[in-house]
Amino acid sequence: MIHWPDIDSVFLDMDGTLLDLHYDNHFWLEHVPLRFAEANNLQLHEAKEQLYARFKRAEGTLDWYCVDYWSEQLDMDIPLLKQEVDHLIAVHPHVIEFLEALQQMRKRVVLVTNAHGKVLEIKMNRTQLAGHFDRLICAHDLNIAKEMTGFWERFQETEPFDMERTLLVDDSLPVLDAARAYGFRQLLCIHAPDSKAGSRRITAYPAIDSFQEITPKKADAS
Repeated sequence: MIHWPDIDSVFLDMDGTLLDLHYDNHFWLEHVPLRFAEANNLQLHEAKEQLYARFKRAEGTLDWYCVDYWSEQLDMDIPLLKQEVDHLIAVHPHVIEFLEALQQMRKRVVLVTNAHGKVLEIKMNRTQLAGHFDRLICAHDLNIAKEMTGFWERFQETEPFDMERTLLVDDSLPVLDAARAYGFRQLLCIHAPDSKAGSRRITAYPAIDSFQEITPKKADAS
């Protein structure tokens, strides 16, 4: 699937790609509504109805990924709430072996995430993955979400790369669509971002069930 001698840089998404999306789905769909209901004297179903509508309106924007925005909007300490369930943060199988293999082959490995910096810190502290990357880049630092037109132009200014020799792995189809429109040639999706939600049928892009499928072997170096 990947001809590694043709790849210099690997850009990797975090949530749903390297990390199990179950944590984020549980947090936003169950834990936040529970705490919101408690804080506002609501039934849980009432809290979910209110919050899901607000979440839907923010989808695809940087606000959706911004814990400071939601802390202000909901009058709740979202980073603190995230730490209440951080035991659910989990690395997908075979991710560490994949990252170690890339390091051994001296590929440039960059984490490219829409997650807010505060969330990135929580997850890196929990998983200890930061040392496997040459650089960590949050969309918030560029003030634009990955799925928006203009993201990769802005990204190029801070992290120059050759689109012909860069692999992007992401679980989000809108993000992959934006990257393809920009000119990426090597794109890869994830079949099952949330381990508890089952596998999706991906037809628009090559997709994997596990990073074991594309982990470079020594023979792949040449």
